[in-house]
Amino acid sequence: MAANTTMTTAIRAIFFDFGGVISTSPFDALRDYEHARGLPTDFLRQTNAINPDSNAWARFERGDITLPEFDAAFLAETRARGHAVPGRDLPPLLATQVRPGMLRVLDALRDGYQLACLTNNLPVGHGAGMSLDTEGASTVADAMTRFDFVLESSKAGVRKPEAAFYQLACEKAGVPAEAVVFLDDLGINLKSARALGMHTIKVTAPDTALHALQTILGRNDLIDIYRAAGPLQK
Repeated sequence: MAANTTMTTAIRAIFFDFGGVISTSPFDALRDYEHARGLPTDFLRQTNAINPDSNAWARFERGDITLPEFDAAFLAETRARGHAVPGRDLPPLLATQVRPGMLRVLDALRDGYQLACLTNNLPVGHGAGMSLDTEGASTVADAMTRFDFVLESSKAGVRKPEAAFYQLACEKAGVPAEAVVFLDDLGINLKSARALGMHTIKVTAPDTALHALQTILGRNDLIDIYRAAGPLQK
């Protein structure tokens, strides 16, 4: 976890990524898929890092292409790298579990700050969390009620780490970037947000991220609030 904590403007809004922050990370499922099929470790993520603004994954997250189009485009990209993977295999791997402790943290922050969820998602499944079933979608929908607004890449037509995505979020919140704390589990998403002036926290584990958030906000209760939800806090 890393944070930039230089304070020049009072914090008025906190933006949260979804997968890997509010919910568990999908990366373990991606690695399990790779292992089961004899693919090199992180082959899928490395494929998505090539031409990151125009590859099949980026276009699908912006809603520029359909699932059948993504399926074929990703297959071509992975085949060119030596291992053919159908794109349709990936969306089911992205289902995650909401962290109950993070819901408690959001509840504790709602009165003092504007809260927003900034998520790169795909135009598949149920709801913003791309749930595989209605039960999962209901759980995610309940989590999303904690936010003043949810910004989804597949609906907005822009995605993290594009500066336009963060600028749109600030416009919706009615705050300057300098008045925002943004939590995400991917450094590449934080870099451009930080360049706009946001205070950023890289989430590698909830406890350490919340410690950094406490420091920025000048409070000391968020970790205890998170832990009060119980031990199932991956």
